Amino acid sequence: MTQERTAFPTGFVWGTATAAYQIEGAVDVDGRGPSIWDTFCRVPGAVARGESGEHACDHYHRWREDVDLMDRLGTGAYRFSLAWPRIVPDGDGRVNRRGLDFYRRLADTLCERGIEPYVTLYHWDLPQALEDRGGWRERDTAERFADYAEIAYEALGDMVSHWITLNEPYCSSIVGYAEGRHAPGAREGHGALAAAHHLLLGHGLATARLRERARPDQRVGITLNMSPTVPATGSAADAEAARKMDLLVNRQFTDPLLLGAYASDMLETFGAISDFSFRHEGDLKVIGAPLDFLGVNYYYRIHAAAAPYEQADPALRSAFDLGVRSVTPDGAATSGLGWPMEPQGLHQTLLGLTRRYPALPPIFITENGYGDDGTLDDTGRVDFLRDHLAAIRAAMTDGVDVRGYFCWSLLDNFEWARGYDARFGLVHVDYETQARTEKASFHWLREFIGIQG
Repeated sequence: MTQERTAFPTGFVWGTATAAYQIEGAVDVDGRGPSIWDTFCRVPGAVARGESGEHACDHYHRWREDVDLMDRLGTGAYRFSLAWPRIVPDGDGRVNRRGLDFYRRLADTLCERGIEPYVTLYHWDLPQALEDRGGWRERDTAERFADYAEIAYEALGDMVSHWITLNEPYCSSIVGYAEGRHAPGAREGHGALAAAHHLLLGHGLATARLRERARPDQRVGITLNMSPTVPATGSAADAEAARKMDLLVNRQFTDPLLLGAYASDMLETFGAISDFSFRHEGDLKVIGAPLDFLGVNYYYRIHAAAAPYEQADPALRSAFDLGVRSVTPDGAATSGLGWPMEPQGLHQTLLGLTRRYPALPPIFITENGYGDDGTLDDTGRVDFLRDHLAAIRAAMTDGVDVRGYFCWSLLDNFEWARGYDARFGLVHVDYETQARTEKASFHWLREFIGIQG
């Protein structure tokens, strides 16, 4: 095992990842404004057991303790997100200096400990004031995001060299505006596709703002959740289902970003629900500006099967209503959440990106993790990490330029619509006492990283 563990090159980045709404708590403290997740969590039935991120891990007050955990783990990097409503409470206009001061203290302490901050500007917590004006359906939100990115850079650019504009725009747009499972809880067709486009436009506009001000060592990228889609059977119907899911989840985002082109089957797939009037001349040039790196979040592979549409009338369908369902293969190993565990899907994702996109930038695995019930003897998570790290090593051997790995997550946390049942942390959190307890996977990963030298 030692020989395998030392296969990662010198300089490979090891880190953990979190998101502001999932860990910070303190949603009404020091001038923070409400986000769409604060609002969504109050909708009856939207979140399991009516839970919310109101308190979460209380990281806003316990962040020093959490930096100590990173230090003990031995990671050299920490990916965290800024809460837009903590910095610009209404989405534009007044800047909340107390919010910026919180992130400056965190980033400064990380740097003192030799842990490089990787900052994500947007991890789903849109200021509610902007949603009240249409949210990501509206082009103006992309402009406001660029303004916010500039504010964040002016405050933190002296300490932060790696900037991630968006986390998983698929979830923000399709899961939030089409499936309705995440905030703001909409079930739309045209509006959801507009949200996806405006998120990418916001990325491009923010990238330009950051680069106007960047030092030579600054790097700007984006994080996408990637799920390779495969037909559940050899039928033509399932092959078509896999194509549609691949477009919805993957190519709708990767093609504009990495090819500077809209996916060729967008009109065929979505023409009945949208006229694509949200696309403007010049948008692709903004969206497709070269990336310094691409963040890839991988959890599972999608096995797509044809299924009945929810809406018989094509014009009434949401962008998620594609006549497709995901199935779990018979006999597949699954996580504690029932997700298929297929590390070969990560290898497939990385090779597929390299083959489809000739100008692919270096890759960071910005999220990869295992959900369970929070047991301290989490051997399932250890197995998951070992097998997925092996898949990354194999992809690197096959020529994929992977520069780092961020485990999701440092802490058990608020897991969106699942509430607090699903736990992904290397560290257990008792939400009543806020006590942190290192799990078996924490110690395994610490040893693994230590062997890397």
